[in-house]
Amino acid sequence: MHQITKKIYYHDTDCGGVVYYANYLKYLEEARTEFFSDKGIGIKELGQKQILFVVRKVEIEYKAPASYADTLAVLTEITRFKNASLEFSQQIERAGRLLVAAKTQLVCVDDKFNPRIIPDPVIEKLRNAS
Repeated sequence: MHQITKKIYYHDTDCGGVVYYANYLKYLEEARTEFFSDKGIGIKELGQKQILFVVRKVEIEYKAPASYADTLAVLTEITRFKNASLEFSQQIERAGRLLVAAKTQLVCVDDKFNPRIIPDPVIEKLRNAS
């Protein structure tokens, strides 16, 4: 699994002193972006070629909270390839304890947000990564 580290700052937390639930979606997005980048896939460069990846669906299960000053590991792997979509399995952990489990489906679209087949060079890089 691909991994990034995320430090929790005060602005990530809510009035209860724990990470605000919606912020986990940002952490998952950051991890997917780094996953692509580490596989040699530039999201910005793809966008300039009218090849975009958009989130279609997210399933998320919150198991335990994270707090200010925690350091989290965000783990990412692709679990399913289709012609125009990818499914990611992601976990957020603190010191090996599972805090959040998520599945995210991305769809490849053109600049008018019509589904399109994921280009072969992108698939090759992703398949070699999984």
